[in-house]
Amino acid sequence: MPTSHRIRIVDAFTDRPFTGNPAGVLLLDAFPDDTWLQHVAREVNHAETAFAHRLPAGGDADWALRWFTPATEVNLCGHATLATAHVLHTTGTASGPVRFATRSGVLAATAHEDGALTLDFPTAPLTATDIPDGVAEALGAEPVTAYDTGRSVGDLLVELADEKTVRSLTPDHKALVRHSERGIIATARADDPSRGYDFVSRGFFPRVGIDEDPVTGSAHTALAPFWSERLGRTELTGLQASARTGLVRTRLEGERTFLTGRAVTVIEGELFA
Repeated sequence: MPTSHRIRIVDAFTDRPFTGNPAGVLLLDAFPDDTWLQHVAREVNHAETAFAHRLPAGGDADWALRWFTPATEVNLCGHATLATAHVLHTTGTASGPVRFATRSGVLAATAHEDGALTLDFPTAPLTATDIPDGVAEALGAEPVTAYDTGRSVGDLLVELADEKTVRSLTPDHKALVRHSERGIIATARADDPSRGYDFVSRGFFPRVGIDEDPVTGSAHTALAPFWSERLGRTELTGLQASARTGLVRTRLEGERTFLTGRAVTVIEGELFA
């Protein structure tokens, strides 16, 4: 008889089902082989599926955590980390801050009394770069500026003229593959900050099997320093303007960026494999 594993689908960076970014979450006794992990992520077919197992007490981290898209393992993922922390806290598996051992070092998640969760992530280093040839044609809009986000994130961050331009993008995903290690983040200042957000973004990651990611926590480790410098504040709120949408509150503290959001479990069941 096949082995049974509890699996949950969690919508992250939202407090409403069917919005935010869905992630699969599996809590395991240990990591099976990579082929199995990739097969599960392909079966779940969301932007990321998170796999976690408890570590021995007394170490630098409490849980080991890995993230897989339907196509590959990735180095950093915000929404699936938020989803995993949500599952740990809502099931009573963990209380207080949780430390995850990951490809990007130890990442911490703290639950708040109001149900929100805050992630402690490394700030992405931003390096101004020339706008690569072909990016404007692939996006369907002319960037104002462009920044490399370093190997930790691996994206090209492009600033566009305004919020309307970001929202109306219909990029050529096949063409975008040529222009970054992981993906393209398009962003602009909010037209009306009184609506509850300071900047908008969209994230396109066809190189790792995701044409458009609904809400990209890791991208906000680059968006936070980018917009904090321009807006003169270390605490901001970003709206990722995908079809599902989601809000990410950011707090910049030098080499660390804190990402706060909510999550809701929408599916819970058994995986027989």
